[in-house]
Amino acid sequence: MTPPPRLRAVSDLHIGYPENREFVQQLRPEHDGDWLIVAGDVAERYADIEWALGLLSSRFAKVIWAPGNHELWTPPNDPVQLRGEARYQELVRLCRRLGIVTPEDPYPVWDGAGGPATIAPLFVLYDYTFRMPEARTKQESLDLAYAAGVVCTDEALLHPDPYPSREAWCDARVTETERRLAELDPELPTVLVNHYPLVREPTDVLWYPQFAQWCGTVRTRDWHLRFGASTMVYGHLHIPRTTFHDGVRFEEVSLGYPREWRRRGSTPRPVRTIDPAEDMRRMRQTTG
Repeated sequence: MTPPPRLRAVSDLHIGYPENREFVQQLRPEHDGDWLIVAGDVAERYADIEWALGLLSSRFAKVIWAPGNHELWTPPNDPVQLRGEARYQELVRLCRRLGIVTPEDPYPVWDGAGGPATIAPLFVLYDYTFRMPEARTKQESLDLAYAAGVVCTDEALLHPDPYPSREAWCDARVTETERRLAELDPELPTVLVNHYPLVREPTDVLWYPQFAQWCGTVRTRDWHLRFGASTMVYGHLHIPRTTFHDGVRFEEVSLGYPREWRRRGSTPRPVRTIDPAEDMRRMRQTTG
């Protein structure tokens, strides 16, 4: 028997690595009606992003994309040298040409297995508020990271133009995204999709805790509750796992770098199935 259409999710494809590019080349739906969530970090170079998203959009009934930090980099060897907001908007235009849903588009409603549910791709960045516990300010936290030699490449390649800082860009993104989420139909559960986790707790298992400050913002810590989330899908940490926060399922769906996924087996299997109805049932049972 053919399975019903399903909502699938993956992130951090990093197709600059040949092994990961091969994985994407082989990635196919199990049903013609399957949707695929891609929660960021497809690649760094514009041409690679275009290739991967074009391939996936030709195979899945719908692809939903939220940007990661790597797509927003401006690598010196990329012919497309747009920076900051201009680069992001060019990626939005690319996705629209390919029929892919972005954070700038109306949020689609999934009506397949586990639906209906509103799928909301987000782009809210980070503002260094996931700082080191012993640090009183952003600068103190950054100083600790630099002293430990743990510094995100964003500091060199993710430009906030025309905003004066990444924090200012984050502020604008959070404000606008919050407004849009508040307008959603409260009768439908949501699947919130963001490259970064909306709460800090998933970063507690990082091998290098200094990296957490490049992983989100405290301003989103209650969004999964305020906006009726059945599930929160994210990546960035390269630690694929399921956790629960306030009863809500948080699903980290990274492929990650080959050296990482090979520790889990010879064949990568990062794609997860998201079932909003089942997650809502489990949450109601858990919270009583």
